[in-house]
Amino acid sequence: MDGGSAVRTSLLRQPAMQALLAVTALGFASYCLTLASLPTYAVEGGAAEATAGVVTAVFLCVTVAAQAVVPVLTTRYGSGPVLAVGLLALGLPSPLYALGDGLVWLSALSAVRGIGFGIITVLGALLAAAVAPVERRGESIGLYGLAIAVPNLVAVPAGVALVLAGHATWLAWLAASPLLGLFFLPALLRTTAPVAPSPGGGAGRRAVVASLPPSVVLLLVTLAGGGVVTFLPIERPDGAIATVALLLLGVTTALARWRVGVLADRVGTRLLLPAGLAVGAAGMALLGAGLSWGDAWLLGAAALFGVCYGSVQNLSLLTAFARAGEGGATAASAMWNASFDIGTAVGALALGWVAGGLGLSWTYVLVAGLLAVSLPLAVQAARPLD
Repeated sequence: MDGGSAVRTSLLRQPAMQALLAVTALGFASYCLTLASLPTYAVEGGAAEATAGVVTAVFLCVTVAAQAVVPVLTTRYGSGPVLAVGLLALGLPSPLYALGDGLVWLSALSAVRGIGFGIITVLGALLAAAVAPVERRGESIGLYGLAIAVPNLVAVPAGVALVLAGHATWLAWLAASPLLGLFFLPALLRTTAPVAPSPGGGAGRRAVVASLPPSVVLLLVTLAGGGVVTFLPIERPDGAIATVALLLLGVTTALARWRVGVLADRVGTRLLLPAGLAVGAAGMALLGAGLSWGDAWLLGAAALFGVCYGSVQNLSLLTAFARAGEGGATAASAMWNASFDIGTAVGALALGWVAGGLGLSWTYVLVAGLLAVSLPLAVQAARPLD
């Protein structure tokens, strides 16, 4: 087969890619099923609404802590055994949610699951870069992002619906889906190029520093996204407008994260990453204005911000890998994933405090300004290291 034919061959035909997408979808289905439903489950069990978010906070804090140690674990034990432990830690405790709805019990189980989620997020992104040739890495990461986005679209509302309908036991057992991912590990690891061990000492620190600029860009964008997902439904509680807006956000995020990878393989990220951030600034400004201008503006703004949200996720990861080099890929993946989770958490907490004083419209405009003044950082992040 000549080079041109090889490029035209779909990555979806590769057994390693098929296995990666299965593992990713099964892992993120568990995460998405419980993300919004566990706080609801806790409130129905008697927890105060003000404390229900503790379950999610515990989960994300442990996730970030676990992500920080994944490079060390993979260097010592290899990516296969560590990924297997991650799937077990995320899926095995999930059925135990059915045993009680107390806040402490749910938080304890979520802490264990956070370890598993931290592992699979770092290694999933890393393997997405390893299952394809370097010249098709953007396309591969785009498909990986699509395997994350589809469960997000379906499982988040499904989990809440199950709890509200009194079917928490079904939720608990469905959230054990990562255990099925264990069956796909042999195919994934057998046909994937070995992952280079993460460097230690000064080399490891250099990889972290190299991947820091694109990770900060991602953090800013996920901060904005956390503020949109958390507070838009609160600001628009009546009718279906918030639901439709979030659906549009999810769809455009998925499409952008998928398709921008192919474009990045052709033209690179130097222009695309700053452009994606600029689109996000425009989208957030329109979201703020749309809260006053009308629902049509709000829906268009949500779709526009979704283009930024999806494209920057893909492009920042590609850039982090390129700047860190092959030997620093694990450290870059850990940095990128931690930035994603920290940005989302900060957006959900800090923007609420700001909105309490300024109002949500001006808060979104303020975030738009933050994204706009960060454009020089995006330009620097997209510039390859010498």
